[in-house]
Amino acid sequence: MDGPWLVVGLGNPGAQYAGNRHNVGRMVLDELARRAGARFTRHRTGSAVAEAREPGGPRLVLAAPQSYMNESGGPTGRLLKFYSLTPDRLIVVHDELDIPFGDLRLKSGGGHGGHNGVRDIAAVLGTPEFPRVRVGVGRPPGRQPAADFVLRDFTPTERKELPNVVVDAADAVAALATEGLEQAQQRFNAPRAR
Repeated sequence: MDGPWLVVGLGNPGAQYAGNRHNVGRMVLDELARRAGARFTRHRTGSAVAEAREPGGPRLVLAAPQSYMNESGGPTGRLLKFYSLTPDRLIVVHDELDIPFGDLRLKSGGGHGGHNGVRDIAAVLGTPEFPRVRVGVGRPPGRQPAADFVLRDFTPTERKELPNVVVDAADAVAALATEGLEQAQQRFNAPRAR
């Protein structure tokens, strides 16, 4: 468990997307940076980067690609190269339609589940074998297209609970980096108490 972890929070750049469900990965990055008193700066890899350290744990390189979600792979690949890291030292934090709002699932590898940001990262890296913190945003109501649903802000009811969800997801990232995937899964993969 030596060396830093690269934590990539997926989302779209720009203020108009900041509150979208699709940007929950960025919200988790902001929470990790806030805890560490770290500030994001533009990095030559095409991402905004901040560095943090978990108490008694490894250094975290927090990165928000400045590309749109569907093009997250390029900046992620450049960051891994810049920091001389392999995909097993990458944690991708992203929204997940197939998980109820507020629940978390940690996993490594497997399919992309239709998530274009994860799909692009796996394609650029040539492997899907990297850890992920999947933050549940739930399914769209009725016949609303998934693409429209994730590009909308959380509902007022969801926004009341969202800070707790973001804190839990940040805790999950920290646990994954300090304790390993299996222990973090045991702590965070259970459904959220409602």
